[in-house]
Amino acid sequence: MLFNSLTFVLFFAIVLALHNLPLPWKTKKLNLLLASYLFYAAWNPPFVLLLWLSTAVDWVVARKIFESDRPSRRKALLGVSMAVNLGLLGYFKYGGFLLENWQALMNTIGVTWTAPGWDIVLPVGISFYTFQTMAYSLDVYLRRAEPADSLLDFALFVTFFPQLVAGPIVRPTQLIPQFRVPVKANRSQLLWGLGLITLGLFQKMVIADGALAPAADAVFGAEKAVPFSDAWLGTLAFAGQIFSDFAGYSTVAIGVALCLGFSLPDNFRFPYAAIGFSDFWRRWHISLSTWLRDYLYIPLGGNRKGWHRTQLNLMITMLLGGLWHGAAWTFVVWGGLHGLYLGIERFVRERWGEAKVAKTAGFRFGLALLTYFLVNITWVFFRAQDFGTALRMIHAMLGLPVGETELVLSSFLVITVLVVTIGMLAVHWYMRNRRLEEVVANSPWWLTGIIWAGMLFAIVITQGTGNAFIYFQF
Repeated sequence: MLFNSLTFVLFFAIVLALHNLPLPWKTKKLNLLLASYLFYAAWNPPFVLLLWLSTAVDWVVARKIFESDRPSRRKALLGVSMAVNLGLLGYFKYGGFLLENWQALMNTIGVTWTAPGWDIVLPVGISFYTFQTMAYSLDVYLRRAEPADSLLDFALFVTFFPQLVAGPIVRPTQLIPQFRVPVKANRSQLLWGLGLITLGLFQKMVIADGALAPAADAVFGAEKAVPFSDAWLGTLAFAGQIFSDFAGYSTVAIGVALCLGFSLPDNFRFPYAAIGFSDFWRRWHISLSTWLRDYLYIPLGGNRKGWHRTQLNLMITMLLGGLWHGAAWTFVVWGGLHGLYLGIERFVRERWGEAKVAKTAGFRFGLALLTYFLVNITWVFFRAQDFGTALRMIHAMLGLPVGETELVLSSFLVITVLVVTIGMLAVHWYMRNRRLEEVVANSPWWLTGIIWAGMLFAIVITQGTGNAFIYFQF
């Protein structure tokens, strides 16, 4: 069930109505749980069984971990949770990838072996809810949190439909306590939630799908190499598309939860105004970057074991972060480039520190543009279907020879990409150190109303195709 569908509008209206009826709190939570299962079953009903399995395993294991004082038993129980969660993720998401690479390795050493067919459907959102349930077991093991008091509360934490399939990845301490006491949105929360839903749908339907997807698809789907201009415009289009698509989903998810009276954490903070790559990852997919930091980078040793180990830990974290996004080597390269950027940035800061020139507005703006330029280089590997396409794009973007080329973008698409990209960067830079709540609060009510009405009008007149959100495939 897609947020950008009439089916979801009807579904959410019913859920919201039931949530506001004078029913016992436990009944309301049961309604939300059933609604969440229905929401997920709309894609493929049998995959609800995976949610039940993950819920049951982590509910039992976490309680036993909490009750045990024996380190060996606690580690063994945590191993059970990790094996089940990562086993399911590995089977469905990486089984075919592993078989293909094993076949390539065998052929390389002269062994004739053909991998069996791997026609397994990827459960939507499995990467997101797997990390969420793993965080629960890990937090209990690390004594950062206690097990949930109620199986109903824990099951709702695992399956809460606004953020179930594409985040934000919520920690148990952020959401489970909200289920303990009755909550219902007040008038201010309801209006703000509806406003966020509108903003998120505008980002998805109007900006990502309507304005930018045609150019990105044309360039990355071209059969021949494209020239310098089209390569850059197509990449800029995808950079704007993936932000608007994913941030749009997160914004809708936060808005839907808020309409029900629940609070979800921000997942994006205007990342294309980032000054450096540490800053970028504090602003882009915040729930994933903090998850990787807390459950992978720091346990590996973080920056506590010397310079070389720090660089290695950064690279391992970002490589696995790239692989989390998809079962392809292009995603690994994407993560590796970000790991390289972060390592170089750390080296420069340790070697020269914060020079006075770095504090000037002009230098910071230039560094933001450099960050944006290098981030766009990484997006090529994220979007390209294979290395051949990615390398042709990189060569074209760097002005290197690529052989015969053809223009694939019309004048209309060129103008659209330029206008939307410049506008997006201007908004990100203006909002860099501001929060949306503050800007809205300090704006005249009539201006907010006009902008809201304009977004609604644009959503209605956009002839959308009901495209799924990009991050559903992860």
